[in-house]
Formats: sequence, structure tokens, C-alpha cells
Amino acid sequence: MAAAEKPGESRTAKVIALYTDPNVRRRSANTGHPNTDGFGLRDADVMPIHEGIDLHDEPTAPVAPVRNSPLFSLGGIRGAIADSLIATSGFIRERMTGDFAVDEFGFDPHFAESVWFPAVRQVYEKWFRVEVTGIENLPATGPGLLVANHAGSIPIDAVITSLAVRDKHPNQRYLRLLAADMAFEAPVVGDLARRIGATLACNDDADALLRRGELTAVWPEGYKGIGKLYKDRYKLQRFGRGGFVTTALRTKAPIIPVSIVGSEEIYPMIADLKPLARTLGLPYFPITPLFPWLGPLGVIPLPSKWHIHFGKPIYTDGYDESAADDPMVVFDLTDHVREEIQQTLFRMLSRRGSVYFG
Repeated sequence: MAAAEKPGESRTAKVIALYTDPNVRRRSANTGHPNTDGFGLRDADVMPIHEGIDLHDEPTAPVAPVRNSPLFSLGGIRGAIADSLIATSGFIRERMTGDFAVDEFGFDPHFAESVWFPAVRQVYEKWFRVEVTGIENLPATGPGLLVANHAGSIPIDAVITSLAVRDKHPNQRYLRLLAADMAFEAPVVGDLARRIGATLACNDDADALLRRGELTAVWPEGYKGIGKLYKDRYKLQRFGRGGFVTTALRTKAPIIPVSIVGSEEIYPMIADLKPLARTLGLPYFPITPLFPWLGPLGVIPLPSKWHIHFGKPIYTDGYDESAADDPMVVFDLTDHVREEIQQTLFRMLSRRGSVYFG
């Protein structure tokens, strides 16, 4: 028998309670589960999930095996390098003419299209072999606030999601990223982040982007998400105080829950050296099966198979003007968004095949 339900317990708490209760009888999965790739941890069964979460556009039949990534072959490496060099040389030639524009946030579409996206696309297609579903749930035009789970020790998920929107959206829309302060403190990283469309994760910048009709993305777990241990993978951390919901309510922008599977396995974090992190001024210092033992090679992400699902929009235009200042409305909507992402992650994980071979 499962543990007794507690008054006021959220859906996520119930699911996690079921998952951790040794007396609960769980469904088996022939296709495997990421928890079976535990780097020495005990194999785990697939947890029961809420059947009400339906990935309408996700096939229920077994997916054909994913082809081996071309990056595993010499030809694939040569092709990736050649494409990047051609794109960069073309960028330099066009840049010399001075015919380009940068907006007030520092976004440089010319740089993004000519240099950044071609380089990232090699990793996106050949290393992570990203599968995207639910792209039709993104607005064709106008504002939209994408809210996603965060993981991976290094926030690669933001970059991959940005390219997924650009390449898969019918109108090839740009995704503007809301990033933490630390991303803009390093000279090179900060300038690069601005050029590819990121800006500070604050209410003013988010409000301005949404009022301009931009697709904007936030990862509200912050460092708690990307810095969590591997044993806590795919368990959402706290979503702060709901600042993203307040901004969505004020701008009447729809909220699109985004669930990302694959980012947890690129750097499986088995320990956090907190004393060293404090010394270096970092929120955490990850220890993985490869880092720091292999030196620079340990920074190469493992080739996990990714799946990004864009959920159905949660519309905010039906709320009145005072809703953004009502703590209960903000809390309830924040919890609703978090539940949607968590439940969808559970469902995606139960249908997942091999972690690294798709």
C-alpha cells in the first residue's frame, strides 16, 4: 500500500512520496530509464506518473533507433570544422561592410546567425541529437514567456533551447534568454551572452522584452537547478518567489512550460566541493566522474540524447490588473507551472530509451 495522503500535499510531493516508498509497486519499463544509469548507484524503477499530462504530439509507439552521431567519425569532425570556418569567414567579410544592427540589450542577430548558431548546431544535431516536440504551442507572433527546468552544472540547456526555437519554429523566431548576474560579470562570457540575445534576469528587462513582443525564456530554479547532485536529477528545485509570473501577468504574456530531458546527464554531479566553491566565489564546484580527474577533457559534456517538449500555453490575459500584486495568485500560478513541468518530465522519462544512445 502507498503512504497515506497528507492534507494540503501537492501533486509533486505525492509523486515523489510514491517514488520513494519501498512498498509501492511500480510499473516496469522495457525501454529503460535514466535512473538505471546511476554511476554506481542502485538501479531504480520507473515511477508512477500522473496520466492526465498528455504529450499530444509525442509518439507512443517505439521510436526508430537514433543513428550514430557523425561526430563519432572523422568525416563528421571534418564537416563540423569546415562548416564553422565557412560561417566565420562569411561573418568577417560581411562585418567589414558595417551593415549590421545591435539592439539596446546588446543582441547581435548578424553574429548569432553567422557564427554562434552554426557552431552550436553541430553540437545540437550530432552530439545531443535533440528531439523537439510541442513547437506549435509557441506563439506564432507576439510575446511568450518560456519557463524551463534547469540542469547540467553548466547552463548549456539555455543555449540548446534557444537554437531549438530558432530552427524549429515555423517563423524562425529568436528566443531571448534571461540569465543570472554571474553570466555578465566575466568579460568575455558577458559580451558573448549579450550578443546571442541574453540579458539580465530582472523584472525590468523581462518586462521590456515581453512588451516588445519577444519570446523570452527563464530558468527559475537558477543555481539550485544546475548545481544539484546527480541523485536529485529531474526533481525540480524551488521556483523562487514567482517573479516570472508577476511579469507575465503584467504584460499579459502566455506562459509556456518547457520540459528538458537529457541535460542532467551531460555532467553527472556526484559531489560539490563547497569550501573550494566559496574560495573561488562560485555557487558550487562540481565533481563528476570525469572532472577534474581528466583535466580539460573532463569539461567535454557526455553525449546524452535530448528531448525538449514545449507544453501548452498557460494564458494570463484573463487575470485583472491587480493579480500581479496578489501573492496568492502569484503563488498558485507559480506552483501550477512547476507542477506542469515536473509531471511532464516524469512522463517523458517513463517513455525514454537509452540515456546516451537514444
